[in-house]
Amino acid sequence: MSIEIRHVSKQFGRFQALSDVSLDIDSGELVALLGPSGCGKTTLLRIIAGLETPDAGSVLFSGEDTTDVHVRERQVGFVFQHYALFRHMTVFENVAFGLRVKPRGLRPSEAHIKQKVHELLDLVQLDWLAARYPAQLSGGQRQRIALARALAVEPRVLLLDEPFGALDAKVRKELRRWLRRLHDDLHVTSIFVTHDQEEALEVADRVVLMNAGRIEQIGSPQQVWDHPASPFVYGFLGSVNLFHGRAHQGEMQIGAAQGGLRLHAPQHPDAQDAQALAYVRPHDLEVQRYAPGATGIVATLTRAIVIGPMARLELNRADTHQDMDNEVIEAQISAQQFRELGFREGETLVLTPRHARVFVHSEARAA
Repeated sequence: MSIEIRHVSKQFGRFQALSDVSLDIDSGELVALLGPSGCGKTTLLRIIAGLETPDAGSVLFSGEDTTDVHVRERQVGFVFQHYALFRHMTVFENVAFGLRVKPRGLRPSEAHIKQKVHELLDLVQLDWLAARYPAQLSGGQRQRIALARALAVEPRVLLLDEPFGALDAKVRKELRRWLRRLHDDLHVTSIFVTHDQEEALEVADRVVLMNAGRIEQIGSPQQVWDHPASPFVYGFLGSVNLFHGRAHQGEMQIGAAQGGLRLHAPQHPDAQDAQALAYVRPHDLEVQRYAPGATGIVATLTRAIVIGPMARLELNRADTHQDMDNEVIEAQISAQQFRELGFREGETLVLTPRHARVFVHSEARAA
């Protein structure tokens, strides 16, 4: 089932939760709503579910306006952060509930219900808890049971709000893979909310980046990672270093002209000595020992953290007093390269970006 969101706005008191949001979701697509707390992603999900009514705009399911359709009639399965289970029912009965209350003509046999419930409990790794009650479960276990219950009725639309937020890292990873596999099998239109960029990029077909009640960018995980549309998107998707400078006719100068760095900025051929920001990811910084006359960003290595195959370097710019940049720069190289180069804390190094994204001041309003 396709979903069309048209010019939706929502306000709570003086707080503008959503501002003129429009979004198309294809049938069978798995979409992530990604953004920081308070950006409007959960409000948008609740409006799609029918739990909130927009102040303006409309929501269409497969071309039919469902803006005023009651939540019970939308055929959605949903799991929100604090979605309560029936306390008087066992885990098994909670998951079976949606199947048991179907109209008699559509209700599966008891044998089918039993098989379906045990399959779902096995998938969320809780089959051994089938006879327990919600009060005997941890928060993470309750959330997984809520997810299994939502999936039991095979809804036309599945909505999830931070579904794995209460789980430890290992279980989160396992359930991400499971959700992706399940979606590939069922092709149910699914929307999940998360503030975890790794989760969104790993699981979703498309990612919707939200900020301050608006959509900043929509695209595949590869598209939003490789081609961020704004400083906000660049900064939100993983670690990034920010450098201030001046852009002029397709180039950007960082630091002093004689010892600083000149970057290509072909997106800005008409810039005339404009304030600019360069965003550089840690793995895009080339790191070398400083030598007199070297051009680049001169910095002191303050800390080296080697974990597995990677080394994370924290450095302080030598000329940080000259501009507004944060003192700490993060670079990432292989552990093998770090050992071969023999860098030591306190040593002066020079950094050269292999790839940088430049935004002039007018574009950097969201940075």
